[in-house]
Amino acid sequence: MTDDPLAADTGPDLIGAVQEALGRVLDPELDEPITELGFVASCTVDRATGRVEVHLRLPTFFCAPNFAWLMVADAREAVAAVPGVEAVEVVLGGHFAGDEINGGVADGRGFVEAFPGLAEAELDELRAQFRRKAVLAATDRVCRPLLRSGWTPPGLALLTLGDAPPSPEKARLIARRRDLDLSAGPDAPLVIDPATGDAVERSAVARHLQQARLSRVSTETNGELCRSLLAERYPVLHINRRAG
Repeated sequence: MTDDPLAADTGPDLIGAVQEALGRVLDPELDEPITELGFVASCTVDRATGRVEVHLRLPTFFCAPNFAWLMVADAREAVAAVPGVEAVEVVLGGHFAGDEINGGVADGRGFVEAFPGLAEAELDELRAQFRRKAVLAATDRVCRPLLRSGWTPPGLALLTLGDAPPSPEKARLIARRRDLDLSAGPDAPLVIDPATGDAVERSAVARHLQQARLSRVSTETNGELCRSLLAERYPVLHINRRAG
């Protein structure tokens, strides 16, 4: 037995694939995997039936329901796509709107239908806003080392993605740009406006990088706050396992 909440005592191939799928699910605001944030309380795989049950938890009882909906929906979609998974249930616990979120996602309803009279729109634009913010934050992570090495902000306007040295930060930037269907090949401009996909003019790069830095700092600060709140709320990890 182990203290890993994802390590249910089941077939290694399927549980590994489910773990990998959950690791690709991001908190939309923090742009970090829910597995690394500690939002996955438990994951059980029944190898006899191919049924997967995932329990999620969030730092507070009143976390924004739209953010929570996206994580529950994304987790369900990611796990359901794993070969060998026949049924999946994702349950968000300890949340004031947990019943509405869990039921709405399970039934395939939209956010507006699940929250009649309260929600005014679906969450596509909200997701796009967070993805644009993620592109900005990733741009800062790639450009800061270049600035330290002697490049000027206007000079960065001359660079392409292929000019930036390989790094995990660059891979993350490419992935986030692809999420928005923005140019992400080696010949694409390094510094772009994530709202339009256009290259940022030389005269505007310094200001753009200030915005990118603020996005990164805001995201990272919120991430640390969420980790602290989660640790206070769940100081002891309780794990339920069921083997098929």
